[in-house]
Amino acid sequence: MAVMTCSSSKRYKEKRWDSRRLVASGGMPSSHSATVTALAAAIGLQEGLGGSAFAIALVLACVVMYDASGVRLHAGRQAELLNQIVCELPPEHPVSSVRPLRDSLGHTPLQVLAGSILGCIVAFLMRTSS
Repeated sequence: MAVMTCSSSKRYKEKRWDSRRLVASGGMPSSHSATVTALAAAIGLQEGLGGSAFAIALVLACVVMYDASGVRLHAGRQAELLNQIVCELPPEHPVSSVRPLRDSLGHTPLQVLAGSILGCIVAFLMRTSS
C-alpha cells in the first residue's frame, strides 16, 4: 500500500504542533464567525441596532456563519471520505499518488456558536476599553 498522509487526523494521532492550523480553515472556535459577529456587534453598539450599517453587518454575519456550518462543513466531510478512498487504492493506481484534499474546511454549529459568542465579547470589551 502507498504511504500517504491521507487525512488531517494524522496530526492529531502523532500529537505534533502544526503551525498551519493557525491560519487554516476549520477548528474551534470559528474565527470567521468571531470576526463577522464582532463587526456586527461593534456597529450595533456604536451606531445602534436600527441603522443600515448594522443591518448590512448582520446579514453578512448570517451568510458567513451559514456558509461555515453548512456548505464548507459538508465539503470538508466529502473531502475526508475521498481521501480515505484514495488511500485504500493499490499503489499502481494512477490516483493513488494524488495529493490529499483539504478536509478541514468548515465548522460544526457549536464551533460557529463559540465563535459568535467570542466575537460579541471582543466587541463589548473593545467598546468599554475606549
